[in-house]
Amino acid sequence: MQLFLFGQNLERPITPFKSQLLKWVGNKQRFAHEIVSYFPSRFEKYFEPFLGSGAVLATLAPVTAVGSDVYEPLIEIFRTLHLSPETLKRWYKERWLSMLAGDKVAEYERIKASYNAHPNAADLLFICRACYGGVIRFRQADGYISTPCGIHNPIPPKSFSLRVDEWRLRTKGAQFILADYEETMNMAKAGDMIYCDPPYRHSQGILYGSQSFDIERLYEVINGCKSKGVFVALSIDGTKQSGNLVCNIPIPDRLFEREVFLNCGRSMLKRFQMEGQSLESEIVTDRLLLTY
Repeated sequence: MQLFLFGQNLERPITPFKSQLLKWVGNKQRFAHEIVSYFPSRFEKYFEPFLGSGAVLATLAPVTAVGSDVYEPLIEIFRTLHLSPETLKRWYKERWLSMLAGDKVAEYERIKASYNAHPNAADLLFICRACYGGVIRFRQADGYISTPCGIHNPIPPKSFSLRVDEWRLRTKGAQFILADYEETMNMAKAGDMIYCDPPYRHSQGILYGSQSFDIERLYEVINGCKSKGVFVALSIDGTKQSGNLVCNIPIPDRLFEREVFLNCGRSMLKRFQMEGQSLESEIVTDRLLLTY
């Protein structure tokens, strides 16, 4: 259900895109079509400076776009998707077959150790699909991945290959760059569209880059973009029950024109922390804040 600060509903229907390429905490795949439905009906270039799983970009399938992140192995995955999709398929198939041929947990730990010794896109690609709950935990000091093996079996190479082909087609208009969000957002011009999905301070402290993220600085950059005539949409913590804490991040006055609440379902992180329990009380609500 969506609730508006203002009574005008400007939502437009968007077809859901459910084929997930990467498992990722905070992944917007299930409701990316709802987010896109609140974008302006017309805009120029699309920017996504906190790329993550790329779910919103792939759902939108823009004619021209820039997707960026500060996490180099992640950007390498998306660049390889475009430049050499068969390489992406081979990375996945090799690791899937090695896990199938041996002890599942031991092989997963070998792949994880390979990544931790030398962070790389090939190992990360498989880990994100094979780890427990799709929740990759990064150690703050050195980026070490500590997530154990998942109880599920990763999808077979044939299924993954079909997803690679589909994602390559849907993101063909995008350029993927290794860059800080501020650098990427400053590239936008009047009439362009930016969607921001930064790491959440309260609930995603174990994620890559979240420990040092400064939401106040992001607000300043958004204000600069708004003053240039750039459309900006921001996903941020809405209200989430987390123990006895209800997360409610303050929003600067007059920065955003509209606010939408989206029900994201149960917390993936909390379910991971509570050993896989499905917790009725741990419902995540996203705020979608719009400068237009």
